[in-house]
Amino acid sequence: MTRNHRIPPSPLPQREGVDPVRVRLPAEGPWATVREHLVERLAAHAGVVEGMFDTGQVVGADGRAVAPDAVYVPGMFVWFHRELRAEVPVPFPVEVVYRDEHIVVADKPHFLATTPRGSHVTQTALARLRRELDLPTLGAAHRLDRLTAGLVLFTVRPEERGAYQGLFRDRRVRKEYEAVAPYAPALPLPRTVRSRIVKERGVLAAYEVEGEPNAVTRVELVERVEPAAGHQGTLGRYRLTPATGQTHQLRVHMNALGVPILGDPLYPVVTDPVPAGDFRRPLQLLARGLEFTDPVTGVEHRFRTGRVLGAWTSYARWAAGQ
Repeated sequence: MTRNHRIPPSPLPQREGVDPVRVRLPAEGPWATVREHLVERLAAHAGVVEGMFDTGQVVGADGRAVAPDAVYVPGMFVWFHRELRAEVPVPFPVEVVYRDEHIVVADKPHFLATTPRGSHVTQTALARLRRELDLPTLGAAHRLDRLTAGLVLFTVRPEERGAYQGLFRDRRVRKEYEAVAPYAPALPLPRTVRSRIVKERGVLAAYEVEGEPNAVTRVELVERVEPAAGHQGTLGRYRLTPATGQTHQLRVHMNALGVPILGDPLYPVVTDPVPAGDFRRPLQLLARGLEFTDPVTGVEHRFRTGRVLGAWTSYARWAAGQ
């Protein structure tokens, strides 16, 4: 017997470029009502969820408000909007590098998350582009860390998103990054780094462990510059070509080589969080290039960022937070 997993279209519109939350009730559970399940699932005080029901914020597939005493129905879908709290605006633009009827390639600035997550919701590249381009169906084919700048691929049509996400899953995208880090004359380069990286939920930094490698990065020194004003040692500009996409992979590998990327708040040492609105000394990591064959049109795409890394062009200004 084949189960029907079709997801109904959302009955709620986006708010500020952010989709409503969709919840599917589990097939089995001890809950008598929808409200009881949401109280447990959202880890919220009963009064908060009760207020959502009282004001008609929780709706079913037909767009009608779900009653507070509505009976729990396994497999039922409900939607509601998360609370959009005030966020400090990231004062840098998201540049559109390329756009057609299938994809949008954006050049993301440092400090801007790619997609809504945690405390970063409206101040994300996806939410901004949906608003600025008036493209509510826009979706992300992959993600960059919030602290990393550079190229991100978005899809225009939801039915095509899987094809573009498959490019990254199947490693059919050539990604090139650039980083500024200390120069180590004793470090033999170029080289390919292979290791097993683990990222635990709730732990900020990833780490390497023994075992079958799941992270592979090609590291090359592009050029070096003698000590700049305010910096004691020689700096290097590195080309990083990952063959895999583990969380923080490039940052972990550079740190393991003894040349941690400038401005990294996690490697080699986890530092105290900076206050909201502090956009000084960004991580000197940039997604410089994306190359792939379009799975829908067959076009060979080759994109390059227009951004430069501040610590390389003017270390003193970067270090001073200018």
